[in-house]
Amino acid sequence: MTANFLPFENNSESSDAPQHQVYTVADLTKEIRSNLESNYPELWVEGELSNSRRWKTGHLYFTLKDGTAQLKGVMFRSSAQHLKFEPDDGLHVLARGRLSVYEPKGEYQLVAEQLEPHGVGARQLAFDQLRRKLEKEGLFNQARKKPLPKLPRKIGVVTSLDGAALRDVLTVIGRRFPTAHIVISPTLVQGEDAPRQIVSAFDLLTAVPSIDVVILTRGGGSTEDLWAFNDESLARTISDSSIPVISAVGHETDTTISDLVADLRAPTPSSAAEIVVAQHAELLDHIGHIRDHLHTVMAHLIEKRSSLFDAVRHRPGIAGFMTRLALQGRHVDDLSYRLVHSALKIVGIHQRSHTALKHRLGALDLRRQLPRIRQRLAKASDAVNRACVNRQLEQRAILDTSVAKLESLSPLGVLARGYSVCWNKDRTTIIRSTSKVAVGDNVNVKLHDGELSCEVKEV
Repeated sequence: MTANFLPFENNSESSDAPQHQVYTVADLTKEIRSNLESNYPELWVEGELSNSRRWKTGHLYFTLKDGTAQLKGVMFRSSAQHLKFEPDDGLHVLARGRLSVYEPKGEYQLVAEQLEPHGVGARQLAFDQLRRKLEKEGLFNQARKKPLPKLPRKIGVVTSLDGAALRDVLTVIGRRFPTAHIVISPTLVQGEDAPRQIVSAFDLLTAVPSIDVVILTRGGGSTEDLWAFNDESLARTISDSSIPVISAVGHETDTTISDLVADLRAPTPSSAAEIVVAQHAELLDHIGHIRDHLHTVMAHLIEKRSSLFDAVRHRPGIAGFMTRLALQGRHVDDLSYRLVHSALKIVGIHQRSHTALKHRLGALDLRRQLPRIRQRLAKASDAVNRACVNRQLEQRAILDTSVAKLESLSPLGVLARGYSVCWNKDRTTIIRSTSKVAVGDNVNVKLHDGELSCEVKEV
């Protein structure tokens, strides 16, 4: 949008002065952006990466530069999430995108949709970057590799059900270790979704109790086919596993990140199966040799003992041994009979004594004596109650007699008949004579039902 303004009125200037077209900053920026986007809808730019950084939103911001100029760029999350490598500063790249203008800062920039390393493939660069990163963290160190079990009781296999790798593993183990217990966790082994499925299958397998070793395998293929085994999350899952892992991915010439992180790399799936059951076969051969040696030694020892037995059996002192042994057996039988007879006799005596004691205890049984005891206690209780009642009546009569005597002698009884007692003011002395008081003295007069405080008016 443009705006036309009339020239400022000035009497000193001619009225025929030319008019100027004036833009706002926003209008000019929009027009520049429109021109850039129209003239450069798509282009490739070569340069060195600088100031590369990923934001929490997933967007990638960077600067492309060469010896004399620089160009700011951005790759939005929808495109950045598909990068096969990590854009590091100093990397020479080719960027495909379109030019646009970031209006708030008035900067033109490249909105990239594709980013490739210049001179090396993106997959190879991503492989080299991840390899250096994990190697720096120590995931490839031989010291952290776990030893394989000598006699695995349960073998886990993570692979595709449709691949030749599984058939090779099962064939070798079935021939060398027929009684092996194999647990298979199926998964995709190539494609964009393969890394996530492989990690999930690996976690499911390691959660099974008593898994002694895991074979992670697939058959040969191109670099793209094997790329799922170069995933960082899979590498860390293998590294964190407490169970030994054998990686057998592709052919002997193929190398993946999984091979480098695993506790042992096997060149082929068949080799991985051979390694797992190798010690079992060696142990079986060793047991076979020991068994044959034991048979030979025992046959020789039995033959030697048989010869010695025959020599001893024909000696003169041994000839009547069986007869003497039979006589000793009869003597033992006689002693056994006498011992049993004596034991039964002693047991009978004790049984009779036990019966007599049982009868005596029966006579003293409290369950029989308790009714009689209760009856005696009831009679005694009645007698005590009657004695207490009689005693109470006797004491009540004595008490009544004493009360009557006391009442006849009590001063209160005299007062009840109309008499009174006169005390001095302090109630310390009974006044018995008029000489003890004077007019105006205060006295207390005790009556039957109370007292009077009086003043002497006349004597």
